[in-house]
Amino acid sequence: MRAEAGWAVRDAVPADERAIHGLICELEGGTFAYAPFCERLRAQMADGRHVCLVAEVGGAVAGVINLRIEPQLHHERPTAEILELVLDPGARCRGLGARLLAAARARAVAAGCEELEVHSNVVRTRAHRFYEREGMVKTHEHFTCAL
Repeated sequence: MRAEAGWAVRDAVPADERAIHGLICELEGGTFAYAPFCERLRAQMADGRHVCLVAEVGGAVAGVINLRIEPQLHHERPTAEILELVLDPGARCRGLGARLLAAARARAVAAGCEELEVHSNVVRTRAHRFYEREGMVKTHEHFTCAL
């Protein structure tokens, strides 16, 4: 589907903190303390290894994609990793996720990245279908442990 008129994908700015906080809380199904969240977001915005983009619809932030771009020993060129991608529930199924992903992919290409990767929780089957529709291929398993 195509995104409706009045949309834009742009770099996140500090004024977007509240909206991004709400979206990340939506993604994780919980609430993060606001002030420490904003500190982490500002640190990432100041760090050249991170790219945070927002989708804006009618002047309001409706989605966010957050990337980390870094060299890895097992790749010849940097890798871009999608750390978070989430849309406001009312903005889903309108093509905005695809637009955010395309903008992130363009940033990764411009940074000379070898690949774009994402880790997605096994319960997010709709997200998995989205990534596959957008040309991403499942090539790895991802393991974690709480510390």
